[in-house]
Amino acid sequence: MNIFDFHKTIIQNSAESLKKLAVFNPFTIHKKGTRTKALFALMLVCILWGTTWIASKKGVSHMPALQMAGIRQLIAGLLYVGFFLIKGAPLPKGKEWIPVLVLSFLNFMLSNGLSTWGVQFISAGLGAIMGAIFPLWIVVIGLFLTKGNIPRKAIIGLLLGFGGVCIIFYEHLLDFLDPKFRFGIILSLVATWTWALATLYTKQQAARFNPYFSLGLQMLISSVALLTYTQLDGSAIPIATIPWQSWASIAYLIVFGSLVAFICYLYALQNLPTEQASIYAYINPMVAVICGWLFFHEKISIFITVGGLVTLLGVFMVNRAFKAVPAPEQPEAEGV
Repeated sequence: MNIFDFHKTIIQNSAESLKKLAVFNPFTIHKKGTRTKALFALMLVCILWGTTWIASKKGVSHMPALQMAGIRQLIAGLLYVGFFLIKGAPLPKGKEWIPVLVLSFLNFMLSNGLSTWGVQFISAGLGAIMGAIFPLWIVVIGLFLTKGNIPRKAIIGLLLGFGGVCIIFYEHLLDFLDPKFRFGIILSLVATWTWALATLYTKQQAARFNPYFSLGLQMLISSVALLTYTQLDGSAIPIATIPWQSWASIAYLIVFGSLVAFICYLYALQNLPTEQASIYAYINPMVAVICGWLFFHEKISIFITVGGLVTLLGVFMVNRAFKAVPAPEQPEAEGV
């Protein structure tokens, strides 16, 4: 091959690569097929839910975390509930309120509230990796509650996942002497436990009520509880004194975390295999770690890199082990 043919081949290959990437051009995506749109929607979910950890980190650096979570949930909940009420959706009746109240407590008061609070004391990347391990707790709970055998691959994934967490925390051993760091880790751990419990509870109650309408109601109920709590314990600051940085974070979390990403996620679920749509769970922590490095100068060490990859491999194996009986999709599992 002469030099002319070599350059011609390079140009042709580059053109083909650009042509493949062009299908994801946001300005022409509406002209593409359903699968391409679904892949583009999934790509947005991977990025947006990863960046919510950064938005939360920025917001809680200027105001109380639980108050910020409460305000976010209040506005997003009003938007969701308002939409379904306009569409004529009926409110829950009688016992239908029970799963709504239970999931409001588990999903939003505890899981979302505590994970938001946790990043006030630990890095956004570490918080995201901690949030991604909730499938491991489902296996742990299953060891005590399930009468059947736990798949061997799930056990291996469990061991890998916790092994990866140990690698991550190896360099943070001295940080555990700091009570604030310990508190942040405890908050993040409890948040993952409650999310796992909420996932198992949802599996039992999934058919009781419209899960998407329920999501808005859960947010509203939780927001009232969180905002009342912050007022009673004196941690809340006056609305007028909340700085613009926190309002910007809240707006980002509502628009891109609770609305845009959630709609994209539903679209991806409807048009892609569930296993393919679930890939966001492994990309979100990577996005959070990289964004934390870019915007907060959070350190990306060999321990967090290797440990994070091992942890996500363990989570992947757990999910694969249970793919024959998939758990119901949780709309905000990876972001805070």
